[in-house]
Amino acid sequence: MTLPTYDQLELDLPAIGAWPASRHCFDVEQVRALRAAEAAGRPLLVRGDPGTGKSQLAHAAAVATGRLFLSVVVDARSEASDLLWRFDAVARLADAHLAAVPGSQVPQDLNPAGYIEPGPLWWAYDWSGAARQVGQARAGGTVPAAHIEGWTPAKGTVLLIDEIDKAEADLPNGLLEALGNGRFTVGPMRGRVVERPANVPPPLVIVTTNDERELPAAFLRRCLVLTLCLPKTRDALIAHLVGRGKLHFPALHAAHPGALHSAASQLAVDRLAAEENGVYIPGLAEYLDLLRVLERIGGDPADHLSLLRAFFFDKQPAV
Repeated sequence: MTLPTYDQLELDLPAIGAWPASRHCFDVEQVRALRAAEAAGRPLLVRGDPGTGKSQLAHAAAVATGRLFLSVVVDARSEASDLLWRFDAVARLADAHLAAVPGSQVPQDLNPAGYIEPGPLWWAYDWSGAARQVGQARAGGTVPAAHIEGWTPAKGTVLLIDEIDKAEADLPNGLLEALGNGRFTVGPMRGRVVERPANVPPPLVIVTTNDERELPAAFLRRCLVLTLCLPKTRDALIAHLVGRGKLHFPALHAAHPGALHSAASQLAVDRLAAEENGVYIPGLAEYLDLLRVLERIGGDPADHLSLLRAFFFDKQPAV
């Protein structure tokens, strides 16, 4: 098996579905982690502070290697079965009522297999099989849009399972079979096994967590782990932020090169104050939002930054 390469360390990310266009800069640690996860056939668990680019890493990995990008955001109501397959009990109940009507065209057996809709992991492992299931199911379903022209399942997929720590422990525990073995069973379909066809490369599964809830040890053993965090020292933090600012806002940097450094310095001060007060600590996402404000308002960014500092940063309520 030939592993994908990440020849471009900086690349433009096109808008995909709800994901906006952006730019990404791979560092050596990220590339090593991605290639190690692919070589091991394991999911890559990306942990770290909010706003450090954990989710965007999956988007960037798909773009860099020409694979289809799939994503699902986990919340407190998510269950493991939602990521594997969903059984439309409501549609089956409606058909059961219609089947009792004389002359109805609804099949009398109401086979449960006709009400199964593939979940994200099914699409990632066996795209063609999932598409056939959608075509055969009475409950219907939607085939994810292929955002890459000429893409075929043989080119592979990247699946992002975002913010898994939002769910109860039952969700990661329910994914142990699928993620550990690269296959899973669909109970209502008489134990049908969903697995990757031999001519399709393994999907790259990237799971993110903000560490708001501890993940089960059995789940962690099935993952490779990458931790993304901002530099701890002030000078290193400012240098890191300015580097990302140049990547995302080259026009602002060219017109007002000092604005990026001033905004980074302000964020460093705010991070220290937030940590001392025990409140949410701003990070890279907030820094980029600040630069976006300075760029779109126009005029002298230094003046705008002073106003923002006077009317917002300096007027935070005491904790």
